[in-house]
Amino acid sequence: MRDETNTAPPVTSRDAALRRRPVQRRSTERVERIIDACAELLDEVGYVALTTKEVARRARVPIGTLYQFFSGRDALLSALALRNLERYTDRLARRMAAEAPGSTAGVVDLAVEEFVAMRRSVPGFGVVDFGAVGREDTGQLLDAGADDNTAVADRLWALTRDALGPHITPVAVRVALESAEAVLGLAFRHDADGDPALIAECKRLLRAYLSQGPPTDTGAR
Repeated sequence: MRDETNTAPPVTSRDAALRRRPVQRRSTERVERIIDACAELLDEVGYVALTTKEVARRARVPIGTLYQFFSGRDALLSALALRNLERYTDRLARRMAAEAPGSTAGVVDLAVEEFVAMRRSVPGFGVVDFGAVGREDTGQLLDAGADDNTAVADRLWALTRDALGPHITPVAVRVALESAEAVLGLAFRHDADGDPALIAECKRLLRAYLSQGPPTDTGAR
């Protein structure tokens, strides 16, 4: 029987945040436990008070083990943001495959619903989601070559472009993403489950915008 403890896991975009990629199952489990601990602590203490020392303690690993895989706090946050994005796009892809939305409105509804579901249930998601730490950061946790929302928009466009139609460009998806981030941020500002009226308004806004025809600006990509 093959020993799976030494079987390398598939490469994912999350590996870009790691100092070295885990190969053995035990190392992979440790990395996931470290990321889990980071997410839990973000909910408890916030971004400013987060320390690698406390993450290691919560994950029940020596601090040296943490630094074997992560160069520091920003690398931890990058790994968490990338994991969140992978899980979100996987969930959305599964919903789209199962429900086959035949309209822009259907795609919008699924995209918003999956984001809301993760915001309600996934530790640390309300602080980091796909990279916008505390909504005060416009850094590059996901991709060193692009700001976080551009990286997310490109991923979403690749996933939804066939369902949305040929007139939807990466720029349009980026504008929709920025708009959704603002409205959903407002929805969750004073309501841990998200204000239903504002979530509904977010869907309505995105449906109206993305259902428009092709842009008149020929410079739009």
